[in-house]
Amino acid sequence: MMAADGSAGLLEDECDLQETHTHSHNQSRDAPVVLVWRNVVLMSVLHIAAVYALFLIPSASAYTLLWTVFCFVFSALGVTAGAHRLWSHRSYKASLPLRIFLAVANSMAFQNDIYEWSRDHRVHHKYSETDADPHNASRGFFFAHIGWLLVRKHPNVIKSGQKLELSDLKNDGVVMFQRRFYKPSVVVMCFLIPAVLPWFLWAESLWVGFFVPTLLRYMLVLNATWLVNSAAHMWGNRPYDVHINPRENNFVAFSAIGEGFHNYHHTFPYDYSTSEFGCKLNLTTCFIDLMCVLGLAKDLRRVPTELVMARAKRTGDGSHRSG
Repeated sequence: MMAADGSAGLLEDECDLQETHTHSHNQSRDAPVVLVWRNVVLMSVLHIAAVYALFLIPSASAYTLLWTVFCFVFSALGVTAGAHRLWSHRSYKASLPLRIFLAVANSMAFQNDIYEWSRDHRVHHKYSETDADPHNASRGFFFAHIGWLLVRKHPNVIKSGQKLELSDLKNDGVVMFQRRFYKPSVVVMCFLIPAVLPWFLWAESLWVGFFVPTLLRYMLVLNATWLVNSAAHMWGNRPYDVHINPRENNFVAFSAIGEGFHNYHHTFPYDYSTSEFGCKLNLTTCFIDLMCVLGLAKDLRRVPTELVMARAKRTGDGSHRSG
């Protein structure tokens, strides 16, 4: 489970806008692969339940289907605008009400607490496509997509995570409060509210409420996020840096509400938009822009156009286009 001038105070993955290339680290396979059977069982049950939920969609009311879409977008923003762009990369500043909103949304997403998500994501950027990368795409689509959650972390991931400077996360009261109460917040936000609210407000059956806006929505948000780790590291063009694996993938950008412009993001990880095209296929950027208009967000970090053009000309694959 999604970005980030040379001083010690910068994020580890922001230094000099550099990324560790795959060929610069040994890809050892001497660490044993240990399955986490609890995760294997839970993920299997979740996906089977989500398939069953598809057959319940015709019996769900229009309000329930709209609620499902709302829960999808709300929980996804907790990852994209929250854990990713705000807390992992500090690409903009958010007011206390917005940080609370994003933390609540993040609990609905149920993809580890903000602190752990951000730590692992910073490791991913610093050691992308090496054994220190939690979802190392060089190990194949399945591993990068979901397999990394079904096995014990590679020792290099743990060691690298322990070396990171995470004082900004530790000093954020919202992050640490969510971490402290993460399990009950997930029970309430990810499972109870999505299932019970349709029953309470418009008399939807609890059965449909539990499977459609809860389990099906949860599975879809998970897979949309995982596509950024898998598909967006394998398929697409590389207009900004041909020397790294991440790609521009419009399908992932659409399904993950703006997180598929991945070659740009790994080249310029501190850009709050994760793309040079603003709101195009980027609902998360639209949301952050709206928060800025409302006075809830500020100091949005952006890459100058001339820098983007120069980088694309110097290291891109020749497919860059503006607009």
